[in-house]
Amino acid sequence: MARASFAADPTRSRGRLHSEPGNPDRDDFQRDRDRIIHSTAFRRLKDKTQVFLFDEGDHYRTRLTHTIEVAQIARALARALDLNEDLAEALALAHDLGHPPFGHAGERALAAVMANYGGFDHNAQSLRVVTLLERRYPRFDGLNLSWETLEGLVKHNGPLHGPLPFAIAAYAREQNLAPTTFAGAEAQAAAIADDIAYNAHDADDGLRAGLLTLDGLAEVPLFGTLLAGIHTEYPGLAAERAQAALVRRTIKAMIEDVVAESRQRLAALNPATADDVRSADSATVAFSPQMTESDRAIKARLKRDVYRHPDVMAVMNRAESVVKHLFRRYSDDPTALPDQWRPTVGGDTARVAADFLAGMTDRYALIEHQRFFGGTAELR
Repeated sequence: MARASFAADPTRSRGRLHSEPGNPDRDDFQRDRDRIIHSTAFRRLKDKTQVFLFDEGDHYRTRLTHTIEVAQIARALARALDLNEDLAEALALAHDLGHPPFGHAGERALAAVMANYGGFDHNAQSLRVVTLLERRYPRFDGLNLSWETLEGLVKHNGPLHGPLPFAIAAYAREQNLAPTTFAGAEAQAAAIADDIAYNAHDADDGLRAGLLTLDGLAEVPLFGTLLAGIHTEYPGLAAERAQAALVRRTIKAMIEDVVAESRQRLAALNPATADDVRSADSATVAFSPQMTESDRAIKARLKRDVYRHPDVMAVMNRAESVVKHLFRRYSDDPTALPDQWRPTVGGDTARVAADFLAGMTDRYALIEHQRFFGGTAELR
């Protein structure tokens, strides 16, 4: 497939921190994607919370199924915009590798306990996972991904100004990822694919859990327009089918908006290279102003009725306590860590405890909590 001149070109990659011979059958971005898929951190995503805990139902998204859905949308956007699909997919697959157990509740807990030790941020932790914590190769730690993949992972949400998160600042001593510029267009596509996926699918899971209703979602502008069209086209359609149609049409509407808006921005910028996209004054892959407002309205409704619902918050508050209890145990007594982690402690016990905790699945965190504190942590 012909790509745009501003698409990432694996033959012109800035390379890997540790040089490796090329592969005649796969380019660098394809190899990055494959390394991510085969990583331990990627497999653990299957038992990490998206919104609802892993044992609350078979049909809710996990962090893994969310990631796969983001990757599909990122590839669709990259294809429509003549970008490098493999790089967009690799970035989508890696974007949540640093998420701790229990979703954002686990992140809040680790951010709180690490406040005096350099802090904790799941985006920065994703970089730490792929550059240090994965130990699969004989010559280096991490996955030794290409510069473009690491850059996109660090900056997919935009340029970084001010003090860098701990993991990014630490890696900057090894390789300059140019944090103050935008990332390439593929990373921007992966970032907005994340927004599209969780807008549609967190709404779907909220409906399944009974925290949302179709009538209530009709009050949200984009959802209301789409639902009106569904009911006009299919009068009397069963709620389950209307819900599925709403999810599909939300994704479709958002993808089409991003493609149209991004084409306009690219035409105005007229970039000749990927670096022209990086040096632009604003994002190149983006929602239109109208869809930006719709995106905000959807997020506000999800925050109010799903993420901040009292039943969800009660579970997540207890989950935060589990993470904090485990952190205190590991940081106070490093011998509580598994044998393979103890030699890595050195003088930074807190960071090692956070690294170990961030890699846990929900299930393993509960098992460890039971081992140390007795009984089973009741999260429901």
